[in-house]
Amino acid sequence: MNSLTPTAQKFILHWGEMGARWGINRTMAQIHAFLYLSEAPRHAEDICDALGVARSNVSNSLRELQNWGVVKVVHLPGDRRDHFETLKDVFEMFRVIAAERKKREVDPTVSLLHDCIAHADANDAADAYTRQRLEDLKGFFELSASWFDKMSRMPASRLQKAMKLGDKVFALLGLGSD
Repeated sequence: MNSLTPTAQKFILHWGEMGARWGINRTMAQIHAFLYLSEAPRHAEDICDALGVARSNVSNSLRELQNWGVVKVVHLPGDRRDHFETLKDVFEMFRVIAAERKKREVDPTVSLLHDCIAHADANDAADAYTRQRLEDLKGFFELSASWFDKMSRMPASRLQKAMKLGDKVFALLGLGSD
């Protein structure tokens, strides 16, 4: 990371730490941060050199970042190597990440909740209580997923406006803007 500015190094290291806390491979998050800060698409060797990461780790991380939909391959004239870039629009980037997390985490949970509720024994008091708890959880997940689906269809510019309305919404609900 010696070729990076101290500011870039600090951000890339932090993004890697945050990625690890979010359940994402640290190196994968660091590569994402590096590409996010890069003005131009970068090839894998650039990434290896800049981050001091093994080529196999970079290749695997790039493939996973592509699976998440936040990195894409770019071809540059006169260069046969694959170059990579990430989304630069912050709202679009977080929309893509949130959609992928929903697909990987929320959707399977909702499916499991449906299955558990369907198989709960209504004549068993303990199962009836469990069923009610799972119904409440399913309701929360479905409401959240519905809200997310509506937000994900909104253009980034309108989503940004909606988010900026936060204080007005809280005031309307009588919650203040603490």
